[in-house]
Amino acid sequence: MGEGGFAKLFQKRSFFHFAQKYQPLGSGETEEETHEECELKIIEQEKEVTVLPPKDACKCHKEDLAKALNVDLQTGLPEFSVLQRRLKHGWNEFSVENTEPIWKKYLDQFKNPLILLLLASALVSVITKEYEDAVSIAMAVLIVVTVAFIQEYRSEKSLEELNKLVPPECNCLREGKLQHLLARELVPGDIVYLSVGDRVPADLRLIEVTDLLVDESSFTGEAEPCNKTDGVLLEAGDITTLSNIVFMGTLVRYGKGKGIVIGTGENSQFGEVFKMMQAEETPKTPLQKNMDRLGKQLTLFSFGIIGLIMLIGWLQGKHLLSMFTIGVSLAVAAIPEGLPIVVTVTLVLGVLRMAKKRVIVKKLPIVETLGCCNVICSDKTGTLTANEMTVTRLVTSDGFQAEVSGVGYSGEGDVYLLPSKEILKQFSNVSVGKLVEAGCVVNNAIIRKNSVIGQPTEGALIALAMKMELADIKDIYVRKKEIPFSSEQKWMAVKCTLKNQDQEDIYFMKGAFEEVIQYCTLYNSSGISLSLTPQQKAIYQQEEKRMGSSGLRVLALASGPELGKLTFLGLVGIIDPPRAGVREAVQVLSESGVSVKMITGDALETAVAIGQNIGLCNGKLKAMSGEELDQLAEAELSSTVKNVSIFFRTSPKHKLKIIKALQRAGAVVSMTGDGVNDAVALKSADIGIAMGQAGTDVSKEAANMILVDDDFSTVMNAIEEGKGIFYNIKNFVRFQLSTSISALSLITLSTVLNLPNPLNAMQILWINIIMDGPPAQSLGVEPVDRDTIKQPPRCITDTILSKSLILKIFMSAIIIISGTLFVFWKENPKSGITPRTTTMTFTCFVFFDLFNALTCRSQTKLILEIGFFRNRMFLYSVLGSFLGQLAVIYIPPLQKVFQTENLGVLDLLFLTGLASSVFVVSEFIKLCEKRCCRPKHTKGCHN
Repeated sequence: MGEGGFAKLFQKRSFFHFAQKYQPLGSGETEEETHEECELKIIEQEKEVTVLPPKDACKCHKEDLAKALNVDLQTGLPEFSVLQRRLKHGWNEFSVENTEPIWKKYLDQFKNPLILLLLASALVSVITKEYEDAVSIAMAVLIVVTVAFIQEYRSEKSLEELNKLVPPECNCLREGKLQHLLARELVPGDIVYLSVGDRVPADLRLIEVTDLLVDESSFTGEAEPCNKTDGVLLEAGDITTLSNIVFMGTLVRYGKGKGIVIGTGENSQFGEVFKMMQAEETPKTPLQKNMDRLGKQLTLFSFGIIGLIMLIGWLQGKHLLSMFTIGVSLAVAAIPEGLPIVVTVTLVLGVLRMAKKRVIVKKLPIVETLGCCNVICSDKTGTLTANEMTVTRLVTSDGFQAEVSGVGYSGEGDVYLLPSKEILKQFSNVSVGKLVEAGCVVNNAIIRKNSVIGQPTEGALIALAMKMELADIKDIYVRKKEIPFSSEQKWMAVKCTLKNQDQEDIYFMKGAFEEVIQYCTLYNSSGISLSLTPQQKAIYQQEEKRMGSSGLRVLALASGPELGKLTFLGLVGIIDPPRAGVREAVQVLSESGVSVKMITGDALETAVAIGQNIGLCNGKLKAMSGEELDQLAEAELSSTVKNVSIFFRTSPKHKLKIIKALQRAGAVVSMTGDGVNDAVALKSADIGIAMGQAGTDVSKEAANMILVDDDFSTVMNAIEEGKGIFYNIKNFVRFQLSTSISALSLITLSTVLNLPNPLNAMQILWINIIMDGPPAQSLGVEPVDRDTIKQPPRCITDTILSKSLILKIFMSAIIIISGTLFVFWKENPKSGITPRTTTMTFTCFVFFDLFNALTCRSQTKLILEIGFFRNRMFLYSVLGSFLGQLAVIYIPPLQKVFQTENLGVLDLLFLTGLASSVFVVSEFIKLCEKRCCRPKHTKGCHN
């Protein structure tokens, strides 16, 4: 029913109310009831209208579809129906339920075991009236929690960003008028008009099309736009085969169309991706798991100390409460409150270094996760390739072959004649020139600002003409007629005549070889047309198959005075080629134990061609289709996917399935992608990496990292950075724990053995500042070692406190304790402790600390290999600490505070020599390890 009908209905109702007093009793009420029943009936009909799945809608005739959706194809929906349907189906948008308030997200940061342990130690410090310790610990916790919260809050917008891809406006037929509406206002049954450049506003079943080409690469991974029809399909395959359906968020490249809305908002194909993303949780990073584990280890260590001190005190007959207080104080001192700060600062510096390399990292711990990454699953279109169709090969009808350099639509590159590698321009080779001329004339594409308006395939032919300096040749012709391309005839032709010349008309044709060759009776040989023989046709067919099997899309070109008497000109091979630097990146990653896998919606031949081109698995490729994936059981899939390097004809669900299977097999998976179809996989992967320029908003927000310049090779830098960060954290942990164990052991031994304390409270505080301060913090900013990328990926089960690190910690602690106790014994007169005794012991411990920090700069390399001056912050920190120690010893006001006295030059030289022993022993062990234990070359770690 149109708007006029409803207006009349409402007018009648008003009239009945107005004229009721002039009518016989009861007659008005009866008619009123009749109209109310009619209205209720319409409302009930509207309630019965449901969204149609694409696989059902594609099989319906447009008349049946209009009946099912209760819409008039000539006038569209009336406003009354629109309102009723909106009540049922909602707006054409995605609602993100953000039920968790900001304050709760902030408080969630405190759930980290290490943070909870630090808060417990701050509480104990308050109870024991150590207020300075409590304040410093609380400040450390607040800094760490706030920095982590700001980073993570900014990155939790993935679902909201889906709205950005929903186009804001569209052309819709309602009440017989074409209206310009917001896309969010669409409801099922609306009739939408599409034209070039439009983003499809909802899932539509097409009812009219004119040469309609739609770019579905963000969904399917197909670089080539899809030909769309309005005919009924007999069978429904996957979404790539539904030629009479267009999906929300895809782009109209060419032609125009008209369709009925069959799905809006979350009920669209786009909505399926939305629901999958909503259900998907971002996995915890290996570093987060490591920090949780370290927090628990330190908690157990702390309770162990408290228990041991209380047991010894009880055996010695001391008061239990006083022993408990001492034990708790020691445990608090043992907890490295600087660790969360160092981890955060180290990660932030890593993020800043990555930003300089044009990589944006959205979640701090993700930087370190890259060090564990042993599998990279990459989307093909727009990631490994530029998503710019490019002519790479030419074969003329008289046997000349040429290859083409340069990628995309910039016109940069050259055409080389094979095998001589002669650069061709214009008609320097007549046969190649005529082939390129035909491709340029039978063409509707325009290239502006290095981007194509029209079909990408036609854009590739224009770019080829630009490289041959023939881009303006179409201007010498006047087009009289065009026979457009259709999926049935598989060719396009134009009828032209030369400007300002009374010559006969000439046809130019391009299309599939098997179709074009049927219209040819001649072939070109250096500008002369010769009769086309069956032998010549067989040669061309063989060449076409050879080019097709190498992943090229092959177009045949011809020209002549009549469609049945054309001259065959040759074949053009087009492909979306790999990006620059991808092959080198894949090689380096493979050598370092990282397996690269390609996941694409494209066909097998194209995927294999690109895979061989970029050197996947050194050319030993194993491919698997999405259909084959569906047939495998979960257990079988996990063991199979490890050995497959190319997955073709895949959907978003397949991508998710592959990543989950690899994760179950123990792999740490990175996923790179740029389309809507990659969003779910990007979020579920351990590391999601999106393209900054070609990437959709959805993919960028679902990812943890963004490659600003779409340069796949920067993934190598990111992995190198990730490995380096973990080593820096280990270096810091080694230094801090060896120092804290040494300080604890000195105080514990003196307490247990009833000896005088070798260090007073202020001296312990000074040592704590060095332990948590600049020298320790500067270990976290050690530049990444150049050989790091060559190291195999770290196993996710590797803990920060590995066995070898624990041994090195205890070795350093034993040397520091032994040296300090030796000085304490040597300088302790029989009369009792003097200021000289504590000064010598205190300075000895600080010097040990500084030498220990020097050797902790690397776990495997000697100081001469990494260089003294590479980490300038470390040098300034150590120099500052050394000058600070001299100030404590020699400046009178500080001598009173720290209870120290002047030391002679020989004393300082003796302490320096003794303290350097921790450095010498550690460097000697590194040397022995290098000589005796050759590094094992592994292919990554799959637990």
